[in-house]
Parts: sequence; structure tokens; C-alpha cells
Amino acid sequence: MSLNPRQIAAFRALMLTGSATGAAEMINVTQPAVSRLIRDLQDTLGLRLFERRGTRLMPTSEALSLYGEVERSFIGLDRIQQAAAELRTRRAGVLRIAALPALANGFLPRFTGRFLADRPKLDLALFGLVSHSVVDWVASGQCDLGFAEASIKHPAITSEAMPRARMLAVVPEGHRLARRRTLRPSDFEGEAFISLGHSAVSRFRIDAVFADHDISRVMRVETPLSEIACGLVASGVGLSICDPFTAGEYATRGVVSRPFEPAIWFEFVALYSTQRSPPAVAREFIDTFLTHVKTFSGDCG
Repeated sequence: MSLNPRQIAAFRALMLTGSATGAAEMINVTQPAVSRLIRDLQDTLGLRLFERRGTRLMPTSEALSLYGEVERSFIGLDRIQQAAAELRTRRAGVLRIAALPALANGFLPRFTGRFLADRPKLDLALFGLVSHSVVDWVASGQCDLGFAEASIKHPAITSEAMPRARMLAVVPEGHRLARRRTLRPSDFEGEAFISLGHSAVSRFRIDAVFADHDISRVMRVETPLSEIACGLVASGVGLSICDPFTAGEYATRGVVSRPFEPAIWFEFVALYSTQRSPPAVAREFIDTFLTHVKTFSGDCG
């Protein structure tokens, strides 16, 4: 089986734009040419990649799985082109960072903005990914640096502990518990609770505390992301416990955060490949961000 690069380009363009017309414009060919390239790709692979529904082409489950592999390949090509551009313009380089959503939804971008302001010749790419994907991207060389949950290990990754921070109870504005200065497990008895997904280490730490105190919550919603949990808290669906970075983002958006006793710790690490030394600017980023987080968390690790 021999794949034609133009077929792959047409497939990627169709997945990104959602239409043959948009794909044709993206890769600068005619619409019939896109249709022919996709048809030939399906014949070559022996897979049905799209189904027509009315006037739209909808990707099949096989197409969605294939797209993940295709996009990884294109990211690699983009990195080569970007590196060449850096060499031509003699820029200071590009730092590529992947971070778990708790940091990427506001706290880390604000710090990054200040970091870049002092380094006008540095370009940066910042990706928000779940922790397992952060590890994969750093291990594969797609990113120079990552921030992920401390529990995830990988043989091709070196990890450095960052200052841990205390998780907070989050309740809707106007809720009776918002008047309390500190919340404890007993305050959650019988309350609707918005829980993190089972893939999050924090979920097990939170559940263990409530189990130790024999407290029953009404597990109303489960979500993998703390920002979704806070959004649901703001809507009045229930209460939750989340990392302080996300809680801070929702402080003016209908959510009240309070210290929770006993302490539950949010722990994360900085990651870089064991196969290569991190760029000097990545080392500088880690050290500076560590100090920043330590100040934010009150050095409570």
C-alpha cells in the first residue's frame, strides 16, 4: 500500500474545514480534485472515511482515529518548517510547552505573557492538554517542556516536582456554605457534588477524605476537567473541590472558594525528555515558574 501525500493533505484539510469546498481552498486545488483524492485514499486504505448526510460529509469513527495519527505527522513537519524559519531569521528560538488544563486555563498563560515580555526574541507555543497527553507530547519531542499531574511516570521523561498547592472547596454564590470561612467533609453531607473523573489522581484523594469521615455526597455530575466543574458550580448544580488555580479563574464568575479541612494537595511536575537536555530557556522557564507558583501557593508544599 502506497500513500500519496496529496491524499493525506486532502484528508487533513477536509477534517479541519468540514467541507470539500473549504478543503479545496485550503490546499489550493479544485473541489472535484479533493473528492477524487479522498476517494482514492479510501480505496488505498480499504476504509470508508466519510459519509454523506444531506449536503455535508461526516467523518466516520475510522476517519477520526486516522486523523489523530495524521495530525501528529503534520505537527512534526510544521516543527521542521518552523525551525528552518528560525535559522533564516536568526531568532532566539521557540519554546514549546504543554500543560494540564488546571494551569493552562489562565494561570500559566498570564505568567507566560510576563515571561515573554522580558524576552522579545523568543517565540512560544502553548498547548492545553490532559496530563497523559502532556507526557506523550514531551516524550515524542513535540514539546520541549510540560506540566502534568505528579503521578504519571514515563521512562523517556524526567520530572521535577513543583510546589504543591492546597485544593479548595468551591460553592455557588449565595449558597449557605459560602458564608463559612472553612469547609469540612460534614458540610457536604447530602449535598449534590460535582466530581472529577476517575482518571484524575485528585479524585481518589478527595473520595478518600469523605470515605474516612463517613460522609455521603450526592454524586450528581462527573467531569474530567476542573474548569467544567467550576462552571457547573457557578450554575448552581452542586458543590465541588478543585485546584486553587482553576478556582481563582472563577472567583468573579459566580463561584466562591473556601479552604477545605483536612488538607487535600494538588501536586504537579515539570517534565522534559531524558533523551535531550532541555533548552536553556526551558530551564529558565521552570525555575521562574517554580518561584511564581511558590508565591501563589504560599509555599504550602
